[in-house]
Amino acid sequence: MSGFLERFRLDGRTALVTGGSRGLGLEIAEALAEAGARVALVARREEYLATARELLPDALTLVADVSDEEAVKMAVSETVAELGPISILANAAGVSWASPAMEMSAERLSWVMSVNFNGAFYACKAVAPGMREAGYGKIVNISSVAGLKGEFPEVLDAVGYAASKGALNAMTRDLAAKWGRYGIRVNALAPGFFPTRMTEKVIPRVAERLRTGLPLGRAGEPGELGCAALFLASPASDYVTGHILVVDGGSMTV
Repeated sequence: MSGFLERFRLDGRTALVTGGSRGLGLEIAEALAEAGARVALVARREEYLATARELLPDALTLVADVSDEEAVKMAVSETVAELGPISILANAAGVSWASPAMEMSAERLSWVMSVNFNGAFYACKAVAPGMREAGYGKIVNISSVAGLKGEFPEVLDAVGYAASKGALNAMTRDLAAKWGRYGIRVNALAPGFFPTRMTEKVIPRVAERLRTGLPLGRAGEPGELGCAALFLASPASDYVTGHILVVDGGSMTV
């Protein structure tokens, strides 16, 4: 058998990355583009896209709030019109709100769920008909280990975020079961602590806990999640669906 590396290539494929303007979403977009994909990036605000345009000048950049289903539909339609049928979707758009659970407001809880869970579902729903018609598709939802386990408030006090990621994991498995017959693979990445805008105040606070409490003794580094995303987005993982791939330095083992 040969051609193992070729199975990670994405030449001729179109990928849509929500939350692709910065952080882990941008890293994922870079990985997909380097593997040969035509990439479209979705961000909530125009100003978020400046860095992405410098790093990926050939990417299609779109402004849309993923919590608005009509805006998601329009982003998908524009991507198809400009770049061709979408065969890869990476749902990386996400928000969080730190608050003790007993003080979490209904408004903030609804906001977090509407972006992290509803937005991902809207995007999956919008790309699925085209993938079904093609008989092939890869959906990669960006979840979190927070959706797989509880966490002490000293480490992470964001119950809405954890709940939204738990819901995302459940949706990933359910859509995999429902859409596998159409050739659509649905998986998720569950990162641990990676340096992003969302964690910039958290990681310094828990650095010692990461050093002593994780088997690998550190937070994630640039490139490590992009490589995992490339695996799930590429033909290399064609026999993988409904899986939550944990990329966390071993936190789920201790």
